[in-house]
Amino acid sequence: MFGFNKTMPKFCDLKGKVAIVTGAAKGMGKADSIKLAEAGAKVVVSDIDIAGCQLVVEEIKKLRGEAIAMRCDASKKSDVEVVVAETVKKFGKIDILVNNAGIFPFEPFLTMPEANFEKVIDINLKGYFLMAQACAKEMVKQKSGSIVNISSIAMGQVGVGFAGLTHYCASKGGITAMSEAMALELAPFNIRVNCIAPGAIATPGATNTSMTKEQNDAMLAPIPMKRQGKSEEIANAVLFLASDESSYMTGSVMVVDGGWIAG
Repeated sequence: MFGFNKTMPKFCDLKGKVAIVTGAAKGMGKADSIKLAEAGAKVVVSDIDIAGCQLVVEEIKKLRGEAIAMRCDASKKSDVEVVVAETVKKFGKIDILVNNAGIFPFEPFLTMPEANFEKVIDINLKGYFLMAQACAKEMVKQKSGSIVNISSIAMGQVGVGFAGLTHYCASKGGITAMSEAMALELAPFNIRVNCIAPGAIATPGATNTSMTKEQNDAMLAPIPMKRQGKSEEIANAVLFLASDESSYMTGSVMVVDGGWIAG
């Protein structure tokens, strides 16, 4: 029988690591930030909602973790550059990026304004590109890093489509494809790039949408586990991909959907 060895390293230990999480003021981004901090990482909690970020930082500090809050509109290159520069100035490096910021306003395809389509693409897809590129330039210097992009099962092909979310689905499919290409280019620098594709997750953003009860019931119907996921369940996947426990994974898509796609 194997005895418990107190000298064994902690599973998914992130002690000494520095992480940036976008869209971190609430929901999955908040859960990701707290989970990474609990594992030992110093976390930059970023979002356009700076007040929300500060509340997350307070929670982390109560857990004896280390974190700072920074306002960032990830669709604006100037904001991204400030966050990255300040992170390096404060902590000296960037080891982990969790691209989580995103919006999903329900709108019929036939009446969807061009400006609204562009806004979703700017935040959900271009924002991921800008932040990943800026962080990867820092990771290249140390020849290591992990980028985790939050996609969705609404990514097309093996995923599922959602009526009223043409722009959102387009952005998530783009994230998945972009991540695969990034993984190929960054592998020589020991930088890993992976995606998480959540299914229906109970977040403040999801519960505040304009979905009717009928739409919500239709969404839950095909899920074998018959429930929405929790933000913390996505955070567990983020922690795994951010850590060295997933050291042989890059260009992968981890589906966390209660069996939706399998069904």
